[in-house]
Parts: sequence; structure tokens; C-alpha cells
Amino acid sequence: MRAPASDLPLTFADAKVRAGQTTILDVDLTFNAGPPTLLIGPNGSGKTTLLRAAMGLIPVDAGRVTWGGRDAAPPERRAIVFQRPVMLRRSAAGNLRYALAAADIPRAQHAARVAELLALVGLEPLAARPARRLSGGEQQRLALARALARNPDLLFLDEPTASLDPAATKQIEDIVAAVAARGVKVVMSTHDLGQARRLAGEIILMHRGRIIERATAQDFFAAPKTKEAHRFIAGELLV
Repeated sequence: MRAPASDLPLTFADAKVRAGQTTILDVDLTFNAGPPTLLIGPNGSGKTTLLRAAMGLIPVDAGRVTWGGRDAAPPERRAIVFQRPVMLRRSAAGNLRYALAAADIPRAQHAARVAELLALVGLEPLAARPARRLSGGEQQRLALARALARNPDLLFLDEPTASLDPAATKQIEDIVAAVAARGVKVVMSTHDLGQARRLAGEIILMHRGRIIERATAQDFFAAPKTKEAHRFIAGELLV
């Protein structure tokens, strides 16, 4: 069976999402293979809307979104993890077996793949524990493993460490870095500028549904080009 075509590049062409009469997203951008892209900006800036549209969970009201040049691409090569993932009423390993079955991975490969995914996120000792009894950080790591079950080209992360303590946050960041090193394109939203410095290859600053500035992480933090970026880095509010 032929492998699904890549979802890269992912392109937003004059894409708009509206809520009633209000435009909540209005962007032109392309994501290519490469290091992680970190989306930053205040609450309501459009980060989550962008991720949901990129995943194909919501349609655009104008313009186009294309995945690998295709207008309609089933989510076989992309995955998303939300800030508060839902755990199935199964063990940690059972959650992964479910994800593998949903991705049409042959059953004969499940045991080895479950072991590989649990090792990647450091949950091997907890394979038999009910997923809903895991800590918040452990659940987030399991959600990452579950998202990776289908070997995505694109991994979207919506503030995956927002409610975690520093130790759990570092574990997630280490997994994100390891996944990116394997060639998965990670697009992740965060409010944590320190996290953006640690993980990002490039930064996209969003405000009021638009892209204010896009640059390599080094250039963004060393020499921001817009007044909004200067203010945001300085900790001022963008309203």
C-alpha cells in the first residue's frame, strides 16, 4: 500500500476565519520542514484558531489552506495535542493501542510500537496504569505519544505545558526536541518566552488574528523589528 503523501508544505493563502462578523484569523504563511515554530502572543491573538485550522478541525471562511499542495487532505500525516487532553478509560498502553488501531497500523506491529512510544515519553514503568490516574504531566506525555502513533509529518501543540510544574515542563520540552530532531515539523503555541527561546527555530508573534512578526528565534529576541515585538518581549501588554 502506498504511503500517504506528505502534508508539507502547509500553506495558508489569504486565509480568514470569522466568528459572526468578526475576523479572528487573517494570515498568509507557509510551514516547511525544519526546526520548531513557536507561536506567541496574548490570549485571543489567534494561536489556537491557527492550529485548529492547520489541523483541518475548522474550515476557513475565505482563502485556502493546503497540505502538500492538496486542498483536501485527511489527517493521516498530522496530529494535534491540546492543553488538556482527554484520556480514554484504558491503561496508558491501551490508549496507545487504540491510537494505533485508529491509524490502521497492523496489529502485529502494535506491541513493538507501543513499547517504542512509551520509551520515547518515559512512561514504560506506567504502561499498565489507568491513564486517568496519571499525573497531569504524565497524561500530557501520553497524549504526545498517542499523537505520534501515526508517524506524523506535522505535530501541532496548543500550550502543552501551560498547567505543568517546571519538572514536568522540562520533560515535555525534551520530548518536543527529540521529536523535532527526528524530522517532525512541530508548530507549538506558548505564553512562555523562556520556552520559546529554548525550543524555537523560528518565532511567529500574533495579535488580533494577524501575524505581527515572523523571524528566526535568534533574530526575534536579539533585534525585533516591530514595536509590538519590543513591547511583548519587555513584558508589556498588547491590547
